[in-house]
Amino acid sequence: MPTHHDAFDELCFYTLAHPDASFIHQHIVDAYAAQTADEATKPIKLTFALVGLYLHVEKEFTGKRVQRAHMDLAKRKQPWPALAQPLDRGTITVAEVLAAPHGPLRDRAIHDWCASVWQAFRGNRGVISDLLSRNHIL
Repeated sequence: MPTHHDAFDELCFYTLAHPDASFIHQHIVDAYAAQTADEATKPIKLTFALVGLYLHVEKEFTGKRVQRAHMDLAKRKQPWPALAQPLDRGTITVAEVLAAPHGPLRDRAIHDWCASVWQAFRGNRGVISDLLSRNHIL
């Protein structure tokens, strides 16, 4: 039985080879990072994952635009916020996304996965929104 990490690796092959220039790969990186975060996860990793999910799900940013936002944040030396990690990490898993057929159905499953993970972490919305505002990203 493949692990979640194996499913993620396989999904990476799909997104990195994806012909769409919007860079859908960024969305799976963010969803997976948030969904698998634990007490050992560095604050910057979870912060960037939630920034990416927020920007994609609520602000309809492409993966390229999310990546630019990450680069802008990384340029500024700052403490990363403490973020709540809910027990529920969303109703969709990477394995379920991978099970969707290649093409528009899988791409939709990726978006739905992002939305599911963001919904689970939505309690951090104010912190993420404030961070982006303070850093002139939004």
